[in-house]
Amino acid sequence: MNITDGQLELRALEPTDLDVLYQWENDVELWQYGSSITPFSRKQLWDYIETYDGDIYRTRQLRLMIVESSSATAIGTIDMFDYDPIHGRAQVGVLIDKTYRGKGYGARAVALLGNYCSQYVFMNQLVAIVANDNEDSLNMFYQVGFIKTGELKWWLKRGDRYVDAVLLQKKL
Repeated sequence: MNITDGQLELRALEPTDLDVLYQWENDVELWQYGSSITPFSRKQLWDYIETYDGDIYRTRQLRLMIVESSSATAIGTIDMFDYDPIHGRAQVGVLIDKTYRGKGYGARAVALLGNYCSQYVFMNQLVAIVANDNEDSLNMFYQVGFIKTGELKWWLKRGDRYVDAVLLQKKL
């Protein structure tokens, strides 16, 4: 089952995603936004795709590809992780390919994920942690109804310094 609004869809990982995942996972400019600073080989990513278990109840995480419906092009990923079924919450992270940023795809993907989590996983809320200097990402989350509920001091490393992060939550 794909999760769609007619213009954008969220779908499971496919073997054909290998090349684009390889590109995104090895883009050193993106490493500052995640928690990995290690390059991935094609073999590692192939093994990941091949053994990926999308059962959120078992793995406590879910990775979906963000696809532009009209072209069937994968334009990003959306991840739900640290899923807590007792309290009905999880963190969310979004990556949109450089060429597709600024077109509202991130907000649409988060909205679609929120609807899916509410209707099918019966979750209570989504949480995001965003660097306070990442204005584009903060604005995207605010656009889809997330609210700032806290600030995490010295949370993310940027080179030889640390920056604060904003804790965002959305009630589903």
